[in-house]
Amino acid sequence: MTQLPHAAKDLPELTAEDRQRYARHLSLPEVGESGQRRLAAARVLCVGVGGLGSPVALYLAAAGVGTLGLVDGDCVEATNLQRQVLHGTSDVGSRKVDSAERRLLALNPALRLELHATMLRAANARELIRGYDVVVDGTDNFATRYLVNDACVLEHRPNVYGSIFRFEGQASVFAHADGPCYRCLYPEPPPPGLIPDCAEGGVLGVLPGLIGTIQATEAIKVILGLEGTLTGRLLMVDALAMRFQTLALQRDPECPICGASPVIREPIEYRELCGWMKDAEEKKDMNGIPQISVHELKRKREAREPHLLLDVREQWEHQTANLGGHLIPLQELHLRVHELDRDLEIVVHCRSGARSQKAAEMLRAAGFHRVANLSGGIQAWSREIDPGVPSY
Repeated sequence: MTQLPHAAKDLPELTAEDRQRYARHLSLPEVGESGQRRLAAARVLCVGVGGLGSPVALYLAAAGVGTLGLVDGDCVEATNLQRQVLHGTSDVGSRKVDSAERRLLALNPALRLELHATMLRAANARELIRGYDVVVDGTDNFATRYLVNDACVLEHRPNVYGSIFRFEGQASVFAHADGPCYRCLYPEPPPPGLIPDCAEGGVLGVLPGLIGTIQATEAIKVILGLEGTLTGRLLMVDALAMRFQTLALQRDPECPICGASPVIREPIEYRELCGWMKDAEEKKDMNGIPQISVHELKRKREAREPHLLLDVREQWEHQTANLGGHLIPLQELHLRVHELDRDLEIVVHCRSGARSQKAAEMLRAAGFHRVANLSGGIQAWSREIDPGVPSY
């Protein structure tokens, strides 16, 4: 773990304005003046300022954390506003770090912000994380989650973890006080496309607020050196049943990065997880399935070449944005293959290309030999062919 400043001489003095603003903290024996000064001296990196990062950044700024680093290369979209409370309608189209800066400085003008308008990558992860005392993981994909973990272990920084999906969430503190890391729990990432993201599976809008607030709480406890953090424990939240469970975690002596004989010496760029459909666009096939671009599909349609466009998304997605294809949700495909013509070329599409790849492989196994996957899915069509098709 990084050494947070402990000696009084290393901590900034509180001003009269500070004493007024943080009066409710000063009255807590567990915080007090020395604790508030520790918060003011602390440097926290928020990786992602979306659903989880929004409450994390807001509450850490309000609590008096002196410096917040914000890492996010995305821009605000309308679909973010259901849960990313750091941003507003007028921020749509703005960089998330810029939108966050406006909101956080309005909340606490004394806050020092360091904006990193980029995505965390293997090439920059260690350098970014090295400059902070605590890292809060607000990411929404496995590739970046493993990058955060590995860089935190290698740089000896506590990793305040959170994740959400549908109505469920998790939180813990990894790589802290000789506790386990994320790889002790999940040694390797899942195969690409196995687990749907929040855009495909959905997420209750208030859930990231719940988990993100827990992460902010844990970050503050780590900074203050308080007992009772989630180090060595995994908090599991079921918001639908409103049930909280805590599982005990242990450090794995065979962990590939924090075990007795680590084999991971540098962060790994899991391109097959965070950018695998981009890679697919550069290939002619994947697992034996031809990959066609949205430009090739546009040419086929304009030339009236015989083909069937198969949409394997859910009904609500088809209603939100569609290209006019035949809708059979992926989960129903094995029951409805009789609806498809085996002699006709079938171009399968979904939102991003992951589910459609899986569907195309299922069709190939079922004896359909003229099957192709639309690389990038409806997102690529909206981005490169027709912006009038909503991106969600």
